[in-house]
Amino acid sequence: MEPRLPAHIEVSAMIRRANAEGGFASVLQKGEHDAGTILLVLTERGGNARVFERMPGPSGPRSWQKSNAETPENKQQFYEWLDRRGAQDPDLWIVELDIADGERFIR
Repeated sequence: MEPRLPAHIEVSAMIRRANAEGGFASVLQKGEHDAGTILLVLTERGGNARVFERMPGPSGPRSWQKSNAETPENKQQFYEWLDRRGAQDPDLWIVELDIADGERFIR
């Protein structure tokens, strides 16, 4: 099993980095302090929302995978999906980063 940074520390680091680089970050749902899963919502100027989460890979280590994306046709469905995910898992952290090229935070 690979060692894991506690969730609250990882979330805090993401928020500080986004703010330091001129972006905006917020916690939409606080999860389990140490072992909660993190769902990362990346937006650019409030639009083009994409959700990433860590998933187990075929070779074992977990990596960030896109699990959902907003389109002009599904904006409402996208946020309803996000609400359902949060309601299903009280340990889940949902963090939004509004910054250009947000994927660099998870590479």
